Amino acid sequence: MPEVNIDIGGRIFQVACQTGEEHFLQSAAKLLDNEASVLAEQIGRMPETRMLLMAGLMLADKTAGLEEELRNAEARLETQAKELSTMKSAPPEKIEVAVIPPQIEDSMAEIAARAEALADSLEAKRA
Repeated sequence: MPEVNIDIGGRIFQVACQTGEEHFLQSAAKLLDNEASVLAEQIGRMPETRMLLMAGLMLADKTAGLEEELRNAEARLETQAKELSTMKSAPPEKIEVAVIPPQIEDSMAEIAARAEALADSLEAKRA
C-alpha cells in the first residue's frame, strides 16, 4: 500500500492509500489545502486539528451547496423529461388548415379572368 506525502496548510502528512489512487488523494489534499490556506490567511496560526476540522467543515459546506444545486437540477430535468414525453405521446388534438370557401375561389377566378382580358385588350391596342 503506497504512502503519499500531502501538504495541508503548510504541514506535511504521510497518508496511505490503495495502489493507483495516489492521484485522487493528491487532488483531495489540494482541495483541503486550499481551504486551510484561506483559514491561515484569515485567522493565522492554529493547532492542526482545529485547522483540519475547519477546512473539512468548509469543504463539507461547499459540498452540501453543490448537492442541493444538483438535486434542483435533477428535479428540473425530470420535470422537463416528463413534459417532453407527454408532448411526444400526445399529438395536438386539433389541427386547423386554412380552407378557402368556394364562393371566394369563384370570385378570385373571375377577377383573374377579367385581369387577363384587360391585359389581352391592352396588348391588342399596342399592336
